[in-house]
Order: sequence, then structure tokens, then C-alpha cells
Amino acid sequence: MIVTTEHGAVRELRLDRPPVNALSTELIIALTRAVDSAPRDGVRALVLSGAPGRFSAGLDVPLLLTLDRPAMADLWRALYDLLRALACSTIPIAAAITGHAPAGGTVLPLFCDRRIMARGDWKIGVNEVQVGIPLPPVIVLALKRQVGARHAETLGVGGALMSPLEAEKIGLVDEIMDPESVVPRAIEWCNGLLAVPPHAMSVTREKSRADLVALFDRVESEIDETIQSWWSEETQGTLRSLVERLAKKKA
Repeated sequence: MIVTTEHGAVRELRLDRPPVNALSTELIIALTRAVDSAPRDGVRALVLSGAPGRFSAGLDVPLLLTLDRPAMADLWRALYDLLRALACSTIPIAAAITGHAPAGGTVLPLFCDRRIMARGDWKIGVNEVQVGIPLPPVIVLALKRQVGARHAETLGVGGALMSPLEAEKIGLVDEIMDPESVVPRAIEWCNGLLAVPPHAMSVTREKSRADLVALFDRVESEIDETIQSWWSEETQGTLRSLVERLAKKKA
């Protein structure tokens, strides 16, 4: 589910769960392990990428609706572990957003150091409320850190998706590149950081990201609330209606 490519001191982790790189428990756990193990392997920076035209569609809702309560709790805890791993990584991580990135596809880059998105007719945004999922507080706070309080409120409450240009304008992504240049630019950005004195860079980076890391100091009760909200009548009903609509489109 993850294709690993070495680019010198930079390792690329490409999501590879066709057709849309939707996040399952197995993919989430595999990605967490890959992020955690990279520094131990001597890797100095990471690039998180996806397939051309599709970075990630977020949580695999049709699959998740088949899970029982213990399995669903495991998934949410695994997702928080992944976000923590990205936020707390001791090495820089650039997100190469290669295409569509709704919901979880937007959330993962929020916890990276840099966000570079492909130019094109793609959509990005935290549209969780549109499908009946309340946006967890740790994601709301990471979004506020990235785009500011007012934009975060508008994006989170309305759940609208936007184009790469709109996302760049409000700071949700940092750069837009032609599709074939997204991964190379992410690697270039990582190498730029690695070219400066490493101790000074690492210490300054740690201090600069301390507020993001601190979001995970006390999240146990938040995780429990997020798990409970998944089983609410409104959330379950909205998600099942969504799955039915998608099934009809495929028929």
C-alpha cells in the first residue's frame, strides 16, 4: 500500500491503494510505521505523495461502515497516531499533493512541513461535515494554525472543497506546480532544508512546530468523543446515504 523510493537523503512514501488511495486501518498503520522508521534508517527528509490525479480520497467510508465498534475505535486511534507521527517527526516532511485531496487527503498535509499541490482541475478541503462527520478538535486547531482562525471556521463549518488556486490563496497549500513537477519540487524543497547547517535547522524547526506537537499532549478524551460521534444517528445516516449514491453512480 506504500511504494518507497529513495532520492538520496530524501525518501518518498507514495500511497498506493487503488483506486483512490482511501485510508483504511491497514494503510494508516503502514504509513505511521514508515514515518516513524525513516529517521532510524538514516533518512533525513520525507516526501508523502500519491497517484497522478489522486493524492487521497480520505477515509474509506464504504469499508468503514462494515466495521464493528471495536474495529472502528482501532481505526480512529490509528489515525490519531498517524497525525501525531507526522507532527512529531524529527525530520522534515513535504506533502506532494498529486491530485484530488478531500477530507483526510487534506488533513494529512496539515501535519507536514510543506504542501505542494498539482495544478489542475482537482479539489481539496476539509469536507467532513458534508458527509456527517464532525471535524475533530485536533484537526480544527491544525487548520487554524495553517490558514488562520477565520478561514478555518469557514472551511470547517461549511465543508466546501476548493481548487488548488483557491487553496494557495488562503495558505492551505504553499505552492502549485505542474503535475509532473510536484514530486520533484517536494524533493527539491527538502534538499534545500538539508543544505543548511543541520543542528541549527533541526532545533529551530522543533521550536517552530512545538505548538503543533502540543496538540497531542492531551487528546485521549477527544479521541473517545470522536469515536462516539461516528456512531451518532446523523453521522451514520448521512454516510450510508453517501455510499448509496456512490453505488448508484457506478451501476
